[in-house]
Amino acid sequence: MSTATSDHEVPGERPDPAAPSPGAPEPALDPFDNDVLPAPPNATRTLLGSLLRPHRRRVGLAAALLLFQQAAVQAGPLLVALAIDRAVPALRAEDGRDYGPLLAVGLAFLGCAVAAGLFQYAFIRTAASVNQPVLMELRGRIYRHAQTLDVDFHDRYTSGRLISRSTTDVEALRELLDEGLQELLSVAMSVVYILTLLLWLDLGLGGAALLSFVPLYLLIRSFQRRSIRAYRKRSTAMARVIVTFAETMNGIRPVQTFRRERANESVFAQLNARHLRANGDALLEMARYVVLSRLVANTTIAVLVVWGAHRVVTGELALGALAAAALYLRRLYDPIDRLGMFLNTYQSAAASLEKIAGLLAQRPSVPEPAPPAAELPPLAAGQRGREVVFDAVSFSYRTGGEVLPPFDLRLAAGETVAVVGETGAGKSTLVKLLARFYDPSTGEVLLDGVPVRRLASGALRREVAMVTQEAFLFSGSVADNIAIGRPDADRADIERAAKAIGAHDFIMALPDGYDTDLRKRGSRISAGQRQLVSFARALLADPAVLILDEATSSLDVPGERAVQRAMATVLRGRTAVVIAHRLSTVEIADRVLVMDCGRVVESGRPDELIAGDGRFAELHRAWRASLT
Repeated sequence: MSTATSDHEVPGERPDPAAPSPGAPEPALDPFDNDVLPAPPNATRTLLGSLLRPHRRRVGLAAALLLFQQAAVQAGPLLVALAIDRAVPALRAEDGRDYGPLLAVGLAFLGCAVAAGLFQYAFIRTAASVNQPVLMELRGRIYRHAQTLDVDFHDRYTSGRLISRSTTDVEALRELLDEGLQELLSVAMSVVYILTLLLWLDLGLGGAALLSFVPLYLLIRSFQRRSIRAYRKRSTAMARVIVTFAETMNGIRPVQTFRRERANESVFAQLNARHLRANGDALLEMARYVVLSRLVANTTIAVLVVWGAHRVVTGELALGALAAAALYLRRLYDPIDRLGMFLNTYQSAAASLEKIAGLLAQRPSVPEPAPPAAELPPLAAGQRGREVVFDAVSFSYRTGGEVLPPFDLRLAAGETVAVVGETGAGKSTLVKLLARFYDPSTGEVLLDGVPVRRLASGALRREVAMVTQEAFLFSGSVADNIAIGRPDADRADIERAAKAIGAHDFIMALPDGYDTDLRKRGSRISAGQRQLVSFARALLADPAVLILDEATSSLDVPGERAVQRAMATVLRGRTAVVIAHRLSTVEIADRVLVMDCGRVVESGRPDELIAGDGRFAELHRAWRASLT
């Protein structure tokens, strides 16, 4: 369920809890302003290792298959050398032509070609059996972990960034696993094979080829350093494009209402242009690497072939060995371009993995209690609510700015307490502490004498539920939305809750009744009907403590009356905290708390406070005057 909006907080406070309070010293830069969240050293390698570790046998098998495949591929030039130096002379022998060596070389060449194809096929199958489960597990980790992180995190880290982590960043890793790792292993194995064979064919040519890798190594290191910066910028730019797009589409109503289309287009065009430049920088780094590596490779090949030809003329080197060496040199440097493509893919994936690792390294600021978790005492017979106590509780956000000064408060089991006050009085912060969206800075919030921070989150959510003014509904059927708090509920229980709330008739009038798909955010039904569905959800979940945060503030008068009737049903016998701007909602309360600047300045029965001359009486008179 959604949390309260920023207009419920202390004056001067911003939606981000990390925001500085007025007059506070300039805070350090928030790490959440960056696209890469802080993470422990080597977090990226640790993450990749944890993903691949369950599949290490298949990874080993894939490496072995690629080893055999490269052995079959690299045997070709050696067979050419044998054909030139042995098979061809056998055909020209004075004692008769001998086709045996040529036939043997031909069959060996054919066998190597077939073997290379079979090993390549087996490698692709084996690698795919590793890659797809790894990607599925990573997406699942991001989704599961994001749901465990607290409201404070989601207030600071936009949903667009989370979408970017689980889509474009995971896709970058897919490219690495599907293509990049095969390229890396193929290049590494072919280089080892070829250098070994060159050294075996001729120590001079092999040694010279080995020395040529010194400038290539320096070139690769330089490319790696420059490209990782380029890909970080590209990934960040892409994430900002996604964030802006998601925010615009989610807020399409105010965008169209206030005619923000052109202004948004201008902002989006700037972000799109920034992504274009970042992408261009990455491509230029790749182009620079390819040109320079080709220059080194082609120069080396030309020099070595000329030198080798001279040695053939002088009789120091066999013609077949030179032919094989020339073929091997071409094969030795051809993968350099492929290595650049791998580094291209690797840097993109490394930048994405860095962001994913930073996300997965985040820990909730409201952690699960250390085992064993505390348990609540069972409710007495006929009891439906629990006692709530705020014991010496105060609350400040991370950057300072005290929201709630130390206070004590007790709500009796089954009592309905309405909390009123001007915008920014601290009402929503009070209920966030009760729902444990945040932990208090000092003191404890107790439920039947048990600190809520000692309760497992599942146990707490079964006891404390919240209905907000937004009444967030998910895509899916009406029945599924009502049963969110009790997924095991049968259709009879769902309908019974809807009837008790007064929602059954309008639900049955929908095209498919309880099976009607409500679509995004429940767009097929009105605001009042969405609120009734959310109350049916709360009634079915049967919590001991219910929080109503501005549950009627967005409704018209008929809708408000329907919801108030539903509230009377839901609250009966439960402990309830009702945040209200409309004082008509207060009439159902047993007690009213008036808050101002985070303090409870008045407390009493609604009729007693109305009869007095305090803050609530002023609010009530102003409300009555607004109705005339």
